[in-house]
Amino acid sequence: MTGLVPLIETLRGGTLENMHFGVVAVCDTQGRVLARAGDPQWVTFTRSTLKALQALPFVRSGGAAKLGYTSRNLALACASHSGEPMHVEQVQDMLDKAGLTYKALQCGCHVPYYVEYGVGPVPEHYDERHHNCSGKHSGFLGYCVVHGLPTVNYLAPAHPLQQAIRRDVAAAAGLAPGDLKAGTDGCSAPNYAMPLAGLARAYARLATGFADHEFGEAFAPLADAMASHPELVSGTGRNDLAFMRAGRGDWVTKVGAEAVQVFASRSRGQAFAIKVIDGNKLALHAATIAVLDQLGWLDARQREELRPWRNEAIANTKGTQVGERKVVFKLTIGA
Repeated sequence: MTGLVPLIETLRGGTLENMHFGVVAVCDTQGRVLARAGDPQWVTFTRSTLKALQALPFVRSGGAAKLGYTSRNLALACASHSGEPMHVEQVQDMLDKAGLTYKALQCGCHVPYYVEYGVGPVPEHYDERHHNCSGKHSGFLGYCVVHGLPTVNYLAPAHPLQQAIRRDVAAAAGLAPGDLKAGTDGCSAPNYAMPLAGLARAYARLATGFADHEFGEAFAPLADAMASHPELVSGTGRNDLAFMRAGRGDWVTKVGAEAVQVFASRSRGQAFAIKVIDGNKLALHAATIAVLDQLGWLDARQREELRPWRNEAIANTKGTQVGERKVVFKLTIGA
């Protein structure tokens, strides 16, 4: 635990109540650590921050183009969406282009996220298309169709699709496939743990979009899709939508379960990754805005637009402020 540092603390009545520890790694496309808080080589599961990288084999092999995937379709392939009608529509379009039905999806089924965010009531009917990972799984299936691979076991770690994903994820992060620590995500897909610096490096490369020495033009359509359609990557009232809108085309961001976030600037060719070790989302959002502030990535308009995500005031159910949330870390420049 020596690699962790305090990031956010909460106080109630002026007395310390909680301390949220974590790690921040800021990197460029070459993997150089430009700034950090804690150990930038801290290994953590990437969870849904991995989605854009999991789409690399599909785009790199020309599969997305062969199926006629639009930029909006690709945004869904990178999404942890809320299951709103606009999301389900894109998932269905992706499945139609692959000649499949939603019953081919093996992500499972849950109440759409939009219910949790107060966008609407629980619908009378929901299915696998409403699952937050259904866009990623539709992309998985599209790869299988284009390459003539079986779809019945597309989530098996030994499946050629998952082997291609492991290869490309590792390469994007500057690692060997064997360096990735394997696990299973909430949607039953293989997921990987890696050093935060590797995740930041991969997103710095993703965000630059221009010809990469290893992946060519494959990053560009994914980064363009995410920055152009943040409402499809995320959903109403959610952080990635707010962040990418505030970035006005420059920021590519993705949150993952258990408080992991990656955030890239296309113009700078840099990205940072954060992990809050106790999985607290409010602390993650506050730490993210603090990193943006400390790196100088915020202008006055963005600072004001993103103020709510600092979560500075702690209120009770009556709306009375009863505490505060404070940033307690300062980035160290360099490795």
